[in-house]
Amino acid sequence: MDTPPTPPVRPGRTLGLGILAHVDAGKTSLTERLLLHAGVITELGSVDDGSTQTDTLALERARGITIKAAVVSFELGGPDDPVTVNLVDTPGHSDFIAEVERSLAVLDGAVLVVSAVEGVQAQTRVLMRALRRLRIPTVLFVNKVDRSGARTDAVLQEVVDRLGVTPVPLGRVVDEGTRGAAVVPDGLMALGLATRGPAEHEGADRATAAARERVVEALSREDDRLLADWLDAPHRVDGSRLRAALGEQTGRGLVCPVLLGSAMTGAGVEELALALPDLLPARTTDPEAPLAATVFAVQRGGAGEKVALVSVTSGCLAVRDRVLVHDGRTVGTMASDPGTRHTPSVSGDDVRCREERVTGLSVHARGGVQRVARVPAGRIARVVGLERARIGDLVGDAALARPLVHEFSPPTLETVVEACDPAERATLHTALTRLAEQDPLIDLRHDEVRGETHVSLYGEVQKEVIGATLEAEYAVAARFSTTTVICRERVTGSGGAFEVIDVAPNPFLATVGLRVDPGPPGSGVCFALGVELGSMPASFFTAVEDTVRATLGQGLHGWPVTDCVVTVTHSGYWPRQSHMHQKFDKSMSSTAGDFRALTPLVLMEALRLAGTAVEEPVHRFDLEVPSDVLGAALSMLGHVRATPRETAVLGPVTRLRGEVPAGRLHELQQRVPGLTSGLGDLVTAFDGYRPVVGPAPTRSRTDLDPLHRREYLLRLAGKL
Repeated sequence: MDTPPTPPVRPGRTLGLGILAHVDAGKTSLTERLLLHAGVITELGSVDDGSTQTDTLALERARGITIKAAVVSFELGGPDDPVTVNLVDTPGHSDFIAEVERSLAVLDGAVLVVSAVEGVQAQTRVLMRALRRLRIPTVLFVNKVDRSGARTDAVLQEVVDRLGVTPVPLGRVVDEGTRGAAVVPDGLMALGLATRGPAEHEGADRATAAARERVVEALSREDDRLLADWLDAPHRVDGSRLRAALGEQTGRGLVCPVLLGSAMTGAGVEELALALPDLLPARTTDPEAPLAATVFAVQRGGAGEKVALVSVTSGCLAVRDRVLVHDGRTVGTMASDPGTRHTPSVSGDDVRCREERVTGLSVHARGGVQRVARVPAGRIARVVGLERARIGDLVGDAALARPLVHEFSPPTLETVVEACDPAERATLHTALTRLAEQDPLIDLRHDEVRGETHVSLYGEVQKEVIGATLEAEYAVAARFSTTTVICRERVTGSGGAFEVIDVAPNPFLATVGLRVDPGPPGSGVCFALGVELGSMPASFFTAVEDTVRATLGQGLHGWPVTDCVVTVTHSGYWPRQSHMHQKFDKSMSSTAGDFRALTPLVLMEALRLAGTAVEEPVHRFDLEVPSDVLGAALSMLGHVRATPRETAVLGPVTRLRGEVPAGRLHELQQRVPGLTSGLGDLVTAFDGYRPVVGPAPTRSRTDLDPLHRREYLLRLAGKL
């Protein structure tokens, strides 16, 4: 099959744009309006009817929510300065926050949608915190100004109080709260980004002057020179000066431009589309630079082929290219100790850095997918051929690529999923493996003995969606157990163990010695060598390291072990041998399999000597309730094991801040609306782990159980 030609690339800039919002704020409807304005679609889709451009999954259309991030590309700007926008429509429900997290890596800017009726919601605050930490320039779009109950002035005050940012309104609403609500872009006119409004609006010049004063007032809080010029030489403060100041402060996260409108009626959307290339920092790329790209999503094509969604940030990717693919989870993960030495990635079986061949390329173009021969920097490529690609992998020059960020909490819940029909157990396992490709955080754990598969979750809605997906796409009916909390184990001391080749009770042709020490908080698992690198083949060290990381997925109590340093203290092997004139003799030669089999026994003995403590995940909460229900609120918090740390009475409202165990978070979220008659405002965020009080909870093991040597060896030999 001939490779399709690549359409000529128009000169211009690119903008990775994310549309983010709390669920039901109108995010997908706004995306539809932008696509209609750009000419990508000719008819407006409806979330209720399941006809939107970006919600392509049958389950998304049926439920009316976004589950998977979707990409669509179009152009904005004039013919002299076109901007290619790669728009990413992300989920709004907190159970799918992992999809949002992966999308952040490809964004140059974001539009955060807030409802003019519901205002700033809990998820809005979580998203804004992440955007500010990552320094992603953000435009706020206050949607639903046509809805009864719209209150843009109050929402702008909530932006200040709850989001902690300075809003810069670039328009105002006429006839707010009615179907005829219209937007006057007086702030955009002050910036030179819009023409004068309709002739029927009298006093346009006065409105523009007042808007310019509002913009200057907001920007001068961080720009004394701008304020001085405004007072002493106002002619210097023209639209160009204001655009530059606004762009600079938006980029630093000090202010947020605010536009108003309605995605349902289209009011204000055209102004948003025209202003985005100037309000957010589109970038110019160099297709001649070294290749650098990031895998941020994995899908399956119509024929079942693996499709990697790759954001190309530098250089150019072409069909038939042989590219280096780096494991993004290990790039740059060095121990904090400068003297720590790590195993180099030289083994042919090693997945940290490998070469793969691109066999097919396509790009998102004007609402569809178009096959191409090459993809330049600044575009999102759909790549076929990277069969071992995983989300987070870096392609090409890892130093230039943009690694995936980890701004949100890991899943803190898990459940067991089983096929309703035992005959479909294998089909279920295959289906779950495919789902894990698309969302690695569901972290499959398969128990061969019990025939159970464990999956990690963010919440109950995600569990429902997984079940519906299995039935709709894979024709497998599944049932789930009660959701439980995922704890973890932290090493409390130091311990070491070793076993020597050909010395009882070691049945393997390998010498392995390991020492386990506590690591700094947040360091994860660090692997170090306390022996010479040349003391045995690098593939054997790789086998030990890979097995160490896999084994620590289940510690002394069955929970993942983290924040520790595992050091190789002993190593040894028998070199490859054979009888005279005969082939290789396994009984006389060490293999990587010997090291993979022995390492769990040595590691768990070292871990037993070091000791571990079980910790449970906790979330910090910020709860505002009417002051007259404060007593009931405190009683409810005690019931769910929440610990208030701060209490502040703010007139008719009381703010409570503290911690709540992740296992009781769902119950807290369900209780607040009823307790406060819908007036309570609860915001939660993952806040790490705390030691469990009382007996340490345990989790059933799904491995061969190296804590029990005899059973482990029998299972390894297939005799149990």
